[in-house]
Amino acid sequence: MENLSGRVAVVTGGGGGLGRAMGERFAAEGMKVVLADVQAELLETTVADCRDRGLEISGFVTDVTNQESVNALRDFTLSTYGSVHVVCNNAGIGAGAEGRMWEHELNDWKWAIAVNVMGVVHGINSFVPAMLEHGEPAHVVNTSSGNGGVSPLSGTPQYAATKAAVVTVSECLYAQLQEVESQIGVSVLFPGPNILRTGLFESWRSRTEEFAKQRPRKTPYTTVEQLEAQMKAAGREIAYTPVEEVAGVVVEGIRANRFWMMPASDRGDESMRLRYESMRSRANPSYLRQVPG
Repeated sequence: MENLSGRVAVVTGGGGGLGRAMGERFAAEGMKVVLADVQAELLETTVADCRDRGLEISGFVTDVTNQESVNALRDFTLSTYGSVHVVCNNAGIGAGAEGRMWEHELNDWKWAIAVNVMGVVHGINSFVPAMLEHGEPAHVVNTSSGNGGVSPLSGTPQYAATKAAVVTVSECLYAQLQEVESQIGVSVLFPGPNILRTGLFESWRSRTEEFAKQRPRKTPYTTVEQLEAQMKAAGREIAYTPVEEVAGVVVEGIRANRFWMMPASDRGDESMRLRYESMRSRANPSYLRQVPG
């Protein structure tokens, strides 16, 4: 899918952060873009700002945990632009659990699975049939993470487990679309190679009543500043990757029909090697880390 101009893209989690950056980059490539987000006010502000800059971007409030809501996003896209060619299942949250895994509330698990896994599944269920029907070149991008998609950080079991699931879902989708000889490409995106400044650490703001915490937190939610302090205490300086850079990786990956949208990283390659060696030799996992890198 080399020519993006005039095509239609949908990005979930598009109110800010990486989702917004992808939407802006798609629009700059001449695409018509629909940004979806559960936070209505944030989405409205983002869309207004993009339109003021001459970008052809629309917004549609969407709860990716709900199939009917994602179906409504699809229907809005088709009625507004007539087709859809790129779908980025990007919406994601950090569960915000505290304590050890056996102390976590079930709702922390349910919320993470509902957004990070079922949000991807709902996007596939809604949009892939529409893509198959028009028969034109198209592409699905599912956002994963090195945390889980490569190897997990032990302190974030919900996030890591769901991002690992996104990789497997993407692999199966790729294989099945190949089997039916479709023109739909599939990619799994690993944003990085460093941490992104997004709203992930403020996911609790978008937590719906259905998945509300059942008991008060004992500690405040972790902030980016606290993460920086943790990293420094561990003797590692935190580094950031601009979201615009990752959006560029997405555009290049779609044009190249690249499944693994994974930036070059010595640290990432080492994590993959250590995990593989542990599995190959049947050795206990000594590669697991607590602090993100």
